[in-house]
Amino acid sequence: MSSQELELSIANAKQNITLLRRQLQTGRIDPRYFDQRLESLENLLNALEADRRNTREQQRFAALYEVSKVIGSSLNLQTVLDQVMDAIIQLTGAERGFLMLLDDDGNLNVKVARDFDQSTLPSDEIAFSRTITRQVFETGEGVLTTNAQEDPRYAGQASIIAHSMRSIMAAPLRARGTTIGVVYVDNRIRAGLFGEDDLQALQAFATQAAVAIENARLYSETDAQLQARIEELQILQWIDRQLNASLDSERTIQILLEWATRLGKADASSLAMLNDEGQIQVTATYGEGSIFEVGQILEPTMPLVQRALEVEDAVLDVDPQQQQALLCIPIRFENAVIALMFFSAQRPDAFSEEEQTILSRVAGRAATALQNGRLYSAVKAADRAKTEFVSVVAHELKVPMTSIQGYASMLKAVGSLNEQQQQFVQTVLNNVERMKILVNDLSDISRIESGQLKIETQDVELYSVIAQAKDAVMAQIEERGHRFIEEIPPQLPKVKADPARLVQVLVNLLSNAYKYTPDNGTITLKVWTENDMVYISVQDTGVGMSPEQLAKLGT
Repeated sequence: MSSQELELSIANAKQNITLLRRQLQTGRIDPRYFDQRLESLENLLNALEADRRNTREQQRFAALYEVSKVIGSSLNLQTVLDQVMDAIIQLTGAERGFLMLLDDDGNLNVKVARDFDQSTLPSDEIAFSRTITRQVFETGEGVLTTNAQEDPRYAGQASIIAHSMRSIMAAPLRARGTTIGVVYVDNRIRAGLFGEDDLQALQAFATQAAVAIENARLYSETDAQLQARIEELQILQWIDRQLNASLDSERTIQILLEWATRLGKADASSLAMLNDEGQIQVTATYGEGSIFEVGQILEPTMPLVQRALEVEDAVLDVDPQQQQALLCIPIRFENAVIALMFFSAQRPDAFSEEEQTILSRVAGRAATALQNGRLYSAVKAADRAKTEFVSVVAHELKVPMTSIQGYASMLKAVGSLNEQQQQFVQTVLNNVERMKILVNDLSDISRIESGQLKIETQDVELYSVIAQAKDAVMAQIEERGHRFIEEIPPQLPKVKADPARLVQVLVNLLSNAYKYTPDNGTITLKVWTENDMVYISVQDTGVGMSPEQLAKLGT
């Protein structure tokens, strides 16, 4: 009915009422006419009621459209829940509203409790009919009661009586074919506030709201999982840096056990590695109550060990009677088990799948660090053995060298020697000196590697040092036919140095010069002062070094 038609009908109705009133006043009533006028009024009332119903439906649909836009504007779960509840209260005209969601244990928990003013209700005002909410959840059907105090279905319920509940409406929240919760509204003062059309509107809106809630919940869960994954990756990266910051096996193992115990929420942990005999030996433990001791040999036939060696994943053993859980994580390097990590906890529900997964990731990252540490330890052991060998050889060579030098020197005292014999004896003595230099070099290498090389500085006359170095190599220089040139100023200042080491350095430089210079070459020893410094250089006409070889000096 248009507005113009409505105004005309109302005007006719007023006129009919006036005519009927006059008939009553005059006492001349025409029953037929009276009935026609009443029928006309009844038709007008029916038209008005239908128009009002249509208008209310249009308003409801408009409200549904508006609130649908609102609840789809956010993916924050709590924001969506608040928006849904406020929209439902506004849509139904209820006094209060509650939104409940199903938890992992199958219980309905109140997530939102709001009033008409869009304020959150305090905990002491959260009161509703659990009978109705449970009925709606279990049947998947909405519930409407115009007056719960007189409704035979609920009148005897304690909550209905205690809180004087009257108008109540509830509808299920369904998403992807599953009921995920219940929305509940009421008015404790007025009876008959809600009708069947209100329940239908509530159910229609609840369907839309459930989808928005489920999307927000999935987003929140996904976001939480993503954040947890990011935190896990950050922790793993930090562990990587710590594990690879040093080649010290003991430190690497302690860092590994400490962090793995924390991530796995274990009480204690142990690490067992393959020793040189191929046995599985406990290397380290962490925490209190470890099931193994350091140095203990684990037999491959132990059930937990045997299963860990056979499978690639973690192995969990739970003893409900002892209230204990044991977890074994194999550590593999190039498809071979190089170690086993054990974790223990005094609770049978320990080591969830998520914790086992992250511990397996830690084990995978630790494999390279442990292998590098083991190789580094082996290299250090070999290096120590080499140093000890060099030290022993250098010491043992000194005894025959001293004997050879002594007997060669005594030959001159035994009898006269001809010139050739004297040259032979001198050659022996010169070679003994060369051997002394080599042995001293070996001893120095041993001292350097063991950190025991000592440098004792004092004021040194360079002329004396140069003379000693020349005496040690001049015979070999002359044998090769080299020309030796000295460019030394007549006056040199004293220098702070270790005289023995300085002689050793010069001898090494001159030795290299005559060894790697073809016969009849030239070797030049030059000394000069510059800016309070004294410089010594040895030059030769030998093969020299390539730029690539020079770049490696000192590395």
